[in-house]
Amino acid sequence: MNIPSNLKYTKDHEWVSLDGDVATVGITDFAQRELGDIVYVEVETLDQTLDKDEVFGTVEAVKTVSDLFLPLSGEIIEFNEELETAPETVNSDPYGKGWMVKVKVSDASEWEGLMDADAYKALIGA
Repeated sequence: MNIPSNLKYTKDHEWVSLDGDVATVGITDFAQRELGDIVYVEVETLDQTLDKDEVFGTVEAVKTVSDLFLPLSGEIIEFNEELETAPETVNSDPYGKGWMVKVKVSDASEWEGLMDADAYKALIGA
C-alpha cells in the first residue's frame, strides 16, 4: 500500500499536501481500495469557505457513498474537473491525478494537527 511520507493524513482517510497557503486534498490509497471502483465524485462546495472536518463533497463507489471531510479550514478554490469524466482516476492515481480539491487555507496551524505517514500507517494497521 502506498502512503507517501511527504503528505499529511486524517482519520477519515484524506491526504493533504501544502504549497504556501494552498492545500491539495484527496483520498488515500487505503480509502480507494476500501471503497472499490469509484464511479462518481461530487463537490458542490466550490468557492465556499468551510471549517475543518466539514463535508466538502462525496465519493460514490459501486457499493457505497462516502462523505469527504475537509482536513483544513479554508475556501475551496478548485475542483479537479477531470474527475467528472474519469472518476476512476481516484482508484488508479489517488495521490496524483486523482486529487479532489484545492483549498486556500485560513488557519495554517491546523496542519500540525494532521497525522504524518507513520501515524496513518498505525491507524490503518499497515
